[in-house]
Amino acid sequence: MNDFEVWPVLAGTAAFFAIGVVWYGALFGAIWRRAAGLSDADLARGPIAVLAGLGFAFEMLIAMVLWHLIARTAPPPFVVMMMACGFAIGVMAPAVGVTYLLQRRSFVLFAIDAGYFLTGMAAMGATFLLFI
Repeated sequence: MNDFEVWPVLAGTAAFFAIGVVWYGALFGAIWRRAAGLSDADLARGPIAVLAGLGFAFEMLIAMVLWHLIARTAPPPFVVMMMACGFAIGVMAPAVGVTYLLQRRSFVLFAIDAGYFLTGMAAMGATFLLFI
């Protein structure tokens, strides 16, 4: 296993991104918009292709870091899932939590966003298992 491999990173990124499409669409879209204080008009104003592309790029960076860690340590499958979910629970969610506390954001918004990171990272980890 190489430190960087294109296909696992792309597949893991795609899994994370697909979770986001469903998460912020059908599952929690309306609740998330209210909690974030965004209207449909607000969301329509942005260049959606640019925002989606940047989101994919950021998720690819996450995938690259996680794949590198997995490749360097060659852990068993259950540890891959612990690493993926551990990143979400131990790094990503607390970082979002601190930011949301300072911005006086609601717990509902935090729960939706932190839940997305946990679910997306679990999907990424599970996808990586297909390549090891």
